[in-house]
Amino acid sequence: MIRKSILLPLLVVLGLSVSHRAKAVSVPAIFGSHMVLQQKAEITIWGSGKSGEEVTVTGSWDAQPIKTKASNQAKWQVKLTTPAAGGPYTVTIKGYNTIVLEDVLVGEVWLASGQSNMEWPVGGGIEKGEQEIPKANYPEIRFFSVAHQTADGPQLDLQGEWVVSTPETVKNFSAVGYFFGRDVHQALDVPVGIINSSWGGTPGEVWVSPGTIAGDPVLKAAAATQKEVPWGPIQPGKAYHAMIAPLIPYRIAGALWYQGESNTGSPEAYATLLPALIQNWRTDWGYDFPFYFVQIAPYKDYGPQAGAILRDAQRRSLKVPNTGMVVVSDIGNNDDIHPRNKIDVGARLANLALHKTYGKTDRPASGPLYRDMQVKGSKATLSFDYAAGGLVLKGKELQNFEVAGEDHQFVPASARLVGNTVVVQAKSVKHPVAVRYEWSNAVTPTLFNKAGLPASTFSTENEAVVQ
Repeated sequence: MIRKSILLPLLVVLGLSVSHRAKAVSVPAIFGSHMVLQQKAEITIWGSGKSGEEVTVTGSWDAQPIKTKASNQAKWQVKLTTPAAGGPYTVTIKGYNTIVLEDVLVGEVWLASGQSNMEWPVGGGIEKGEQEIPKANYPEIRFFSVAHQTADGPQLDLQGEWVVSTPETVKNFSAVGYFFGRDVHQALDVPVGIINSSWGGTPGEVWVSPGTIAGDPVLKAAAATQKEVPWGPIQPGKAYHAMIAPLIPYRIAGALWYQGESNTGSPEAYATLLPALIQNWRTDWGYDFPFYFVQIAPYKDYGPQAGAILRDAQRRSLKVPNTGMVVVSDIGNNDDIHPRNKIDVGARLANLALHKTYGKTDRPASGPLYRDMQVKGSKATLSFDYAAGGLVLKGKELQNFEVAGEDHQFVPASARLVGNTVVVQAKSVKHPVAVRYEWSNAVTPTLFNKAGLPASTFSTENEAVVQ
């Protein structure tokens, strides 16, 4: 007969063991009720469990259980194939315990990241925000906001939860992310999930793995010039480890990026930094998803020409395949680093994605982008991509063009439209070797295309001249 003095501690131990088993299987915060999963894709769901614990994951769209076992590192993952857009569904994860994720939709998932102009919420005083908030009842648009965190190494989880778009939830969500998601949802008639992982005032280096920065002399030198600030981290990888790495490999349709203002201290290096960030993320996710970014708006208080140099560095980053850029120089504010017109920024990003990712070629993808230059005598003729149907002058005359001769000293130039080209010349320059446009921090654009989108800042100095 077992004495009570022995039995009671034994029952306590067994009870603790059963309780521990009952809470064994878990998933990161990115998997939750109300989430959106990427449609028609092989997605990965992962989590933790007791070593050797059998884990079964079932999506109600096909009711096919997928089984695995937690590794000796107490980790597990499975791959499921999602159907075409639809829902709501449930995702059931069963180990020693059971997790049921409800009201799950299948559609298009986009990651939005960057600094304050991406983070700026709908309820933060944007133009027409008060009119838009009451209209934000979209049951098939879902938001996930990643909390600000830093880490010295890649983390397994982060803070955040999926919520349905309502007038209340939209107030604190990224305005650019919301208006992008709304327009895509309305155009495609599918559920849309937007993951917002952004942090105001952060330089691009914090969103890139430290090894990427350390392995490139240009990036390493530029990162070293960043100075400590009270509102966020400046060290390479700090946000990447805590706010991006835990999302990988959650399947996304693509990424949206609005950042650069905090890199105007080393603007030329951005032509290396942005492609490096894109490659870093794509490598870690394991596929070359679309990456669309916003060129920073003109602002008078950047360092000498720093804003123009960085805008051109962003333009030059378009050499990376499957990328796109929206220009916002016409809807910015030369006196405010945070332009309040976020609706049109989101709309332009949505049109870019609808055109390039979803095949809606009736949507305008971009404003004019410099393509090449031909020189004949004292005249330089500039050709542009995204100039179908002709270029458009807004204002009395084309402004902000400069030309340089063999001494590489730029002087103001006259410019005129000739069909799909711009002809530039200056009396003091007999043989042009370079032209640049909007090469100052504060500008008012005058060159547009028929879609009403402005041309990007550019300089031909680092690009081949076609004679």
